[in-house]
Parts: sequence; structure tokens; C-alpha cells
Amino acid sequence: MHTALALFPDFALILLGYALRRWMTLGDHFWAGLEKLVYFVLFPALLFNAITKTPLSFAAVPLIGTGAAAMAGAMLLALLARPLFPISPLSFASQFQCAFRYNTYIGLAVAAKLHGAAGIAAMGLLAGGMVPFANIAAVWMLARHGSTSVWRELARNPLFLATLAALLWNLGGLGVPAPVGHFLGRLAEAAIALGLLAVGAALKLRGTLGADGRGAAAYFLAVKLLAMPAIALGVARLVGLSGIHFDVVLVFAALPTASSAYILAQRMGGDGARVAWLISASTLLGMVTLPLWLGLLA
Repeated sequence: MHTALALFPDFALILLGYALRRWMTLGDHFWAGLEKLVYFVLFPALLFNAITKTPLSFAAVPLIGTGAAAMAGAMLLALLARPLFPISPLSFASQFQCAFRYNTYIGLAVAAKLHGAAGIAAMGLLAGGMVPFANIAAVWMLARHGSTSVWRELARNPLFLATLAALLWNLGGLGVPAPVGHFLGRLAEAAIALGLLAVGAALKLRGTLGADGRGAAAYFLAVKLLAMPAIALGVARLVGLSGIHFDVVLVFAALPTASSAYILAQRMGGDGARVAWLISASTLLGMVTLPLWLGLLA
């Protein structure tokens, strides 16, 4: 109960974003602009600011490895949906990514709630490190239906680029001048609240999966919200993760699917409608499952 109450402000912001999108006549262009602002400016500033302030060590290697193991396990389970359910190759390729892609906005918000700047830095390292893995798998599965390049996707991902730049800056021993640090801090303060509002505004609760799509959708949701965090929990205990890294990897694995999955499916001619439904369903269900997983940290 304590964990659920601690996360209430973050989930309330998501629901507020949904309500504002429907009740205020701000226009779709406003919300599209807000999401671009968060994605290309505010969250990269948040990541860079947190990572450059955090001493790096090889202690992060088990964290990255555990996250990769959880994601790989979810991918393998997601592959089973193809023979188990009556789903077309195109629709499967589109929904496949919903079993392992993660909403960084929510992850950073929860990590900040649990451990402050240190939590943001750890989540930034993990989420940024998993960007190539997630993008390569998602694009590869959809590649037969489009011409999108994996490397082009990575080169255009501001969260990955910000994490990489911050790591190089940190490893180079470069300091951040105080005025620049204050500037990045101001951007970072706006990032989480606006990011969560954007998540809520993007929810799409209408639409139908069709009788042939319900079983597959339920399966993908179970893999993302139940199986992936269970794998992360087991591997984290096996390799001896503790403290911030244990908490962060469990949060990472339990996150709902990112809205970027819909963008990729649309860009590559996939089944965008079902992906949008899965993203929204995983976000709403994640409001229940994420506090339950975090209850294990108490």
C-alpha cells in the first residue's frame, strides 16, 4: 500500500494528461509538440545532468547484464506467440516489440521517487544501454515490411545519444560549469511532470482487437508486465544485485511499453492500431502491476 501511495502522484499525472487531452481544446498539434519537447530536449537534459554527476564504476556491469537478460527472456517468450495464436506475420512483427520495449519516462520518474538523482543516473545507464538492443530486435522483426535502418534509428534516438554523451563526458573527467549545470537542472525539473502528462495524452482506449487478436494481446501483456520482471528478479538475485541497482532493474523490467513502439510500427507499415492498444493497455495495467512488483522491495 505504501508503494502504491508513493507512486500515486506519477500515475495521477498520467491520468491528468489523458483527461486534459480529451477535455481541453488544445489541439493535437499542442500534444505532438509537447512530446517532441520532452523527447528531444527535456529528457536528454535530465539524463545528461544525472549521469555526469554520478561516479561510474564496473558495478554497473551486472545491472546492464541483468536488464539484457530480462529483455532477452521476454523476446524469446514473445516469439512463442506466432505459433500459439492466429496472428498474421505483419501483426506479429508489430506487436512483438510490445513484449520488451519500455517507457523511459515512467522509469525515470519512479527511479527518481525511489532514489533521487542516483536513481535517475542508474535508470539512465540501464535504459540508455538497452536502447540498441531493443531497437535492433524491433526493427529486425519489422525489416521485411520496411526499409528503416537500425543504425538510423539509433542515430536519431536522443535518449541513447544523451546517455552516450554523458558517459563519454563522465569518463573523460570533464566537469560541468555551474551555470550550465543550473540550466540543465531547470530543464530536468520540467522533464518528469511534462513527460508523464505526454504519456497520458497518448493513451488510446478505444478500438477493437478482433476475436483473433485478444489472445495474442493478453499474451504479450503478460510477458511484458509479469514474465519480464520475474526474469529480472531471478537474475538480479542470482548475480547478487542489491540496493539501487536491484531496485532499478526491477522497475525497468516492470515498465509498460513505450509509445515509440507505435511510431516504429507506423513508420514501417505495421499494425499500428493494435500496437497503440497494447501500449495503452500496458500503461493502465502497469499502474497495478508496477506497485505490486515494487512491493517486493519493501
